[in-house]
Amino acid sequence: MEVRDCVSHNPYTMIRSLKWSGAEKVIARKAFKRALQQDLGAIIRQAKKMAGRIEQPSDLWELERYLTERRKEIDRQYDYRYSVLLFVFADLIQKGRLGEQDLQGLSEEKLRHIHHMAEAGPPSEL
Repeated sequence: MEVRDCVSHNPYTMIRSLKWSGAEKVIARKAFKRALQQDLGAIIRQAKKMAGRIEQPSDLWELERYLTERRKEIDRQYDYRYSVLLFVFADLIQKGRLGEQDLQGLSEEKLRHIHHMAEAGPPSEL
């Protein structure tokens, strides 16, 4: 078997090369934004609590550390490139931030890949 044949049968290569219809892009964007807004809302609420308890400089730096770590997590988690979006959705489902029902309207093939990855366990690095 040639290397070219192996690449064409690699599931990650197949997932990354899937085409997105206009309607699927709208559904994906809506689900992505909903999950991101939920996470950002939780971060805002926690930051406000922490800010309300600031009494000394070390408390201020604790808030800064918290916000820096959350920003890094958000930047790692929320990648809207279509080539990795199915992986992102699977991870969000694993973490309880999205349900498969939030993605209804995507092709059966995409939903099948997302479901399989979400069931497989912790995601690998994107």
